[in-house]
Formats: sequence, structure tokens, C-alpha cells
Amino acid sequence: MAMAGLYRRLLPYPPAIDFASSEGKKLFIEAIQNGTMEGFYRLISNFQTQSEPAYCGLASLSMVLNALAIDPGRKWKGPWRWFDESMLDCCESLENVRTRGISFGKVVCLAHCAGAKVEAFRTNHTTIDEFRKHVITCSTSDNCHVISSYHRSALKQTGTGHFSPIGGYHAGRDMALILDVARFKYPPHWVPLSILWEGMNIIDDTTGQHRGFMLISTPHREPGLLYTLSCKHESWVSIAKYIMEDVPLLLKSEGVNDIQKVLSVVFSSLPSNFGEFIKWIAEVRSQEDFGQILSTEEKARVAMKEEVLKQVQGTGLFSTCGSIFVFSKFLLQKLTTFGF
Repeated sequence: MAMAGLYRRLLPYPPAIDFASSEGKKLFIEAIQNGTMEGFYRLISNFQTQSEPAYCGLASLSMVLNALAIDPGRKWKGPWRWFDESMLDCCESLENVRTRGISFGKVVCLAHCAGAKVEAFRTNHTTIDEFRKHVITCSTSDNCHVISSYHRSALKQTGTGHFSPIGGYHAGRDMALILDVARFKYPPHWVPLSILWEGMNIIDDTTGQHRGFMLISTPHREPGLLYTLSCKHESWVSIAKYIMEDVPLLLKSEGVNDIQKVLSVVFSSLPSNFGEFIKWIAEVRSQEDFGQILSTEEKARVAMKEEVLKQVQGTGLFSTCGSIFVFSKFLLQKLTTFGF
């Protein structure tokens, strides 16, 4: 009986070579011997299939962030902190990505937002030789990874724009290994670097800009992520509306001209559920800071939080806010205890 839908696609050969084919395996072994598969192992350990047809950018980024062992600083499920496509929504809503896909610039934005170091290159601002140099650099190290944004037509594949990480490089054949996150469609495959470049050089009709590639690595700094908060709690909506829409109108109508009056107007007109908002944040932070056995990195982050809070408490702004909140013991206790 005929079934609706599609079960994979036949990988066009040439130009692509199936990673699991005899020729693909031979290329893999030769690349290992040449030292240009060092980035492969961490990537393959975190290889994932995009969960939606338009989630190639999110899946590629999630895969690379986990391969770099970057801590998202917030929980995924249960007690676990782990990058998942559903957590990458700070630059574009998941619904928009699900229906329209995501642009090169938005994926770069997401990578920055997730705490990674990102270097982005559009093809009209670089050359194929520079691209090759970066691919080789990341293929001989496990400290950086390349995500390519290309049009599938250049590879004779069905579909349009696509994102996937590059898992390795074969110097003798000048070929890159694409770890295609649309695993339901195509398997990982080797492609000539020149053809991949052609695919990246096709202008994105949606943005009118060239595609390109990005280098993603772990930032060389002490843990700088203090707190990350989910925006799923219902009180976020009303608080965000108050700050973005109501506060400007209040300040304009009151004709305030100094910081004390600004803060007084803002805090005296708080939404009725603001206390619940602060309480919920406090609960999240309390659980994340004290409800687990901390690793060395986590201890460093907690120590940094404490130092920042001490500095904040020593500012004039904190003192001013404190005097305004005297009339409300509840808010004063919450803000002082948890650093707000």
C-alpha cells in the first residue's frame, strides 16, 4: 500500500560523496592521517537531526555549542543544562523560524546570545582562499567549528537555503565534510570546497544578502554569564508591556527631571503582579545557585555573582532604589536578598 510522504532523498553523486560509502570512508581515513579531522569527534558526539524542516540553523548552532561544551546557564529539562533548538529564541521567535526559516545574520546573533565567540563572513567580503584557510584551521583543532550557509542547488540537491556544520577537510581532494543536520533527507557527505563556495555565494532572496560561513569558538574569558531567565512565565508579558509601553507615557505625563523622580514614578505604578514576578525570579535563582553540587566552573560563576552584587550594592543607584522601596518591605527584602 502506497504511503504518503518522503523517505529520504538520493544523494546526488557527483558532486557529493556519501560519507558511509567506500570512497567516503577512504577520504575519511586519509583526512585523519593528514590531521584535518580533529574537529570531527566532538561534533559527531553531538550530531543531531533538526526537529523541524526549517530548523537547520538552530540545529547546526545547538550541535556546535554542545560540541564546544558551552554552558547555556539555564536548564533544558530536569536538572540538566544543555543546548536545544527550543532554547535558541533570543533573536527570532521559534514560530517565525518554524514557518519562514532563519537568516544568516540571525544565526550569528543567536550564537552571540548563547555566549559563543563568533566570526561571520559573507562571501562578498572574503575569498574562497580565506574560507579554505578557516576550514583547515578548525579541522585541525577541536576549539572551533565552521557552520556553512549555502543554497542546495549548487550541490544539485533539492531544497533552497540550508545550514550545516563542516566536520572535516580532505586536503588532497580539496573537499569538505558536511554534517547535514537534515539527516532525514541526506546523509553526511563530502563535497568539493569550490562547489560549497558556489552555494554560499548565491544571494538569499529573503534578505537580498550573500550567504557565507561563521567560525564559532569558546570565548577566552572567565565565566561571564551571571543569570539567564526564561521568558515563559506569564508575568513577563505584563511586565514587558509596562516597561516598554506604560513607563514612557508615565514619565512624559509626570514631567520628571531627575533620577529619584524617575524611579519613584516607575516603582509607584508597578503592575499588581510585579511581586509574583520578583518571587518567581528569586525561586529560579535560588534553585539554580544552591540546589546542586557545583563544579569548579559553576563555583567561579557564583563567586563572580557575589562580587558583582557587592559592587551593585555600593552604588548610589542601589541606595536610591532602596530608599524608594522602604515603604514596601516585601520588595525591599526580595531585591536586597537577590541582587535586584
